[in-house]
Amino acid sequence: MKILGVDPGLLVTGYAVIEVPEGRFEDSQIDLVEAGVVRTNGPADGIAARLKKIHDSLSDLITETRPHTIVIEKLYAHYKHPATAILMGHARGVVCLLSGTHGLPLHSMASTHVKKAITGAGHASKEQIQRMIQSVLGLKELPKPPDAADAIAIALAYAFNKKMKSSLAQKVSS
Repeated sequence: MKILGVDPGLLVTGYAVIEVPEGRFEDSQIDLVEAGVVRTNGPADGIAARLKKIHDSLSDLITETRPHTIVIEKLYAHYKHPATAILMGHARGVVCLLSGTHGLPLHSMASTHVKKAITGAGHASKEQIQRMIQSVLGLKELPKPPDAADAIAIALAYAFNKKMKSSLAQKVSS
């Protein structure tokens, strides 16, 4: 199963495609197919052009890698910076649209759930997440930039969650 993880942002959108075997699997069986970022030129280009770049880049990625599902971080709004959540919501909307146009299931995960699934702590630092991703995937270097690492973490957290549910279902049925 291929999972596309997306860390949406108007300036930088991180993406990662991982492949995990169906059913029960070991962490060593997870393959990182592709990871990177879509960078827009910033506010000078206007919101429409930025969203189009995110859409077109991720649409090409979906066509090329053929994931089975898309996982995105849930929207979080900090009371001190509500405009940030609104802007991020635009990029999230593009990913939701891509899910619909490509006929792919869409799942959302809270950032604290992602961090807990990857590191065991819901408030882990970016560096802790990067180190765990490096360890789980057997990478020679820390995954960079942080937006791509976050997208890898989102995809991995979904895979780990799915693995746990599958394991629990097998125990219940035994």
